[in-house]
Amino acid sequence: MDSRIAIQLGQGAALSLLLLACMVGPAGAVPSFARQTGQECPACHVSWPELTPYGRFFKATGYTIGKTFWSSEAGINYAPVAVMAQASVSHVRNNSMIDPDTGDTVSVMQRQNSLVFSGGSLFFATKLNDYVGVFYQWTYDNLATTADGTLGGHSSIDNTDIRAAYKYAPVNAEIPQWIVGLTLNNNPTVSDLWNSTPAWGYPYTSSPLAPTPAAATLIDGGLAQQVAGLGAYAFWQKSVYVEFANYRTANVLDNAFRRALPYNEPGGVLAVTNYNPYWRAAYAFDWGANSIMIGTYGMVANVYPDNLNTTTPTDRYRDIAVDAQYQYITDPHTFTAQATYINERQSYNASYNAVQETGAGIGAGPTPANLNDTLRTFKAKGSYYHDRKYGGTIAYFQTTGSADAGLYGTDADGNARTPNSSGYIVELDYLPIQKVRLTLQYTGYSKFDGAKTNYDGNGRNASDNNTLFFNVWVAF
Repeated sequence: MDSRIAIQLGQGAALSLLLLACMVGPAGAVPSFARQTGQECPACHVSWPELTPYGRFFKATGYTIGKTFWSSEAGINYAPVAVMAQASVSHVRNNSMIDPDTGDTVSVMQRQNSLVFSGGSLFFATKLNDYVGVFYQWTYDNLATTADGTLGGHSSIDNTDIRAAYKYAPVNAEIPQWIVGLTLNNNPTVSDLWNSTPAWGYPYTSSPLAPTPAAATLIDGGLAQQVAGLGAYAFWQKSVYVEFANYRTANVLDNAFRRALPYNEPGGVLAVTNYNPYWRAAYAFDWGANSIMIGTYGMVANVYPDNLNTTTPTDRYRDIAVDAQYQYITDPHTFTAQATYINERQSYNASYNAVQETGAGIGAGPTPANLNDTLRTFKAKGSYYHDRKYGGTIAYFQTTGSADAGLYGTDADGNARTPNSSGYIVELDYLPIQKVRLTLQYTGYSKFDGAKTNYDGNGRNASDNNTLFFNVWVAF
């Protein structure tokens, strides 16, 4: 191992010990919820953010189990806020490339082999009354890319989910027969109860200083913190779950659901019409230490090519997905697995016509060479934890899709490139206490942005982007 990497990993371990020594008190993945319920975080989480059956029940009931943070009798019962922070070291296998314009050798990514403060989040997460609860996250990204390409700190709203829920249970019933509720949120799938959907899916953390494939389905984070959605859901006997929601551009409530995002800049965010339906259906079954779920989810989104001009026609993205999850949770052994497959049909009814007429996209684009494209994503992972303290994960990911010279460029022979990428993740986790998680993660690529070798036309191979990542995660 490179001596610089070893030194930085050692510095990261020393930082972890210092943080561990400074932290006392009860643990909690979102500690304000732990204070609210009086539960330790393993009751709700395998490892944050992966939910246990009890954690899913807590979320379905609108975050309303436990006590409110304030009462007229006792005053303030607990602090309804929590803080999360991360520091990391990243090492990309080959961090050099040839600049196609100058021919010079340049760095692919900044701040390699150095311990960096990645960022942190402030949470307001609590029960407001017997029917309403809130999960609100504001995040500071210390490694955000500025307009001139350098790294600089920036903070903005993150995942937010405000819920109202009602529970109906017959007399002497052990569990509610029905849980029905409403969710107001800013990210499709953030309201979901399982960790097989994108918003809370694996990887739960990854290097912010590593190359990543260019293409992803829209439902896989493409609208996060850019839309606001109101949905209704029902959970019958903790088995059958259905949810329907409608999303629109988050330019409502004084932009509260996309606060501090660059929504006044060309291409800074996406803008959608006022009707973009999202759906979710799942069947779950728990027996003993086991739980299983199979489901489907999807969305139809009508996106303006220019986020600053909502008078044009729109492009349509239709995402349909299936997913599954299995958990075996005992003391000391815990095994979990998730998988999802997303099929996206892209209809560039606005952008394609603009490209054909003018040779360029509308506003910031896209600039497709095809009227219709497809994109397919498959992800699967399995994790094992011993005593919720020592963990390991193996994951596989794959994206395939239509060749499109406008979106992905052409190779040396002039053929349209594809978005095809695939690879694996191997991860080791250690939690000295539940407030601290140390992660050593390796991501390997067998294909990147359409090819295994020379994917950029300048000699760079997919495996050059393989990344070793050490991360320290703390919450209090």
